[in-house]
Amino acid sequence: QVQLVESGGGLVQPGGSLRLSCALSVSMLRFSTMAWYRQAPGKERELVAIMYTGGTTNYVDSVKGRFTISRDNAKNAVYLQMNSLKPEDTAVYYCNVGPRGSWGQGTQVTVSS
Repeated sequence: QVQLVESGGGLVQPGGSLRLSCALSVSMLRFSTMAWYRQAPGKERELVAIMYTGGTTNYVDSVKGRFTISRDNAKNAVYLQMNSLKPEDTAVYYCNVGPRGSWGQGTQVTVSS
């Protein structure tokens, strides 16, 4: 079973940037899908960004043009570059992989003045 550890969150002002990292305990080659999710207080967890086999990516409308998902096979890591952050981006961010992924503890992102 794969273990996922998210990191890179923190407090940032509107318009700022953060780069989130997701470390996998096993080879990236076992998985065909990588994704980032987020969950704000009182809201359901939502899919933010996903990368499929072949390199195709999709993003939720609210982050298009601002967030970029990427991977590094040599480091067994998935990243989420977050630019032009807005207060509504505040949430706990989680990564996951498919098939047969799992949930980690997530990393808190807070965007506030």
